[in-house]
Amino acid sequence: MNRSDQYKRLAEILRDKNDLLNEDEALTWVEVLWEDFEATLARAGEPYPGEAKSFQYVVQQIDAYGAQLHLFQTKNEKFKHLISKRDLH
Repeated sequence: MNRSDQYKRLAEILRDKNDLLNEDEALTWVEVLWEDFEATLARAGEPYPGEAKSFQYVVQQIDAYGAQLHLFQTKNEKFKHLISKRDLH
């Protein structure tokens, strides 16, 4: 399975946890979680453990936080595109 297929599968897993996210939002979250994991390892000087470990990490994050990701709020410009325009209250 190539990375694009892995992202799509992870987005499906996320949407199963949180049906308030649309397909694009779920896919974006998956990409951000994956890339953050890789960047964190690189900054720490750790060797890249491979895509299987990245996939596993994202699944763990989805299991832990997926149901609440639609509530994410930030002032950080890097993440503002993840905030849905829907009214949550």
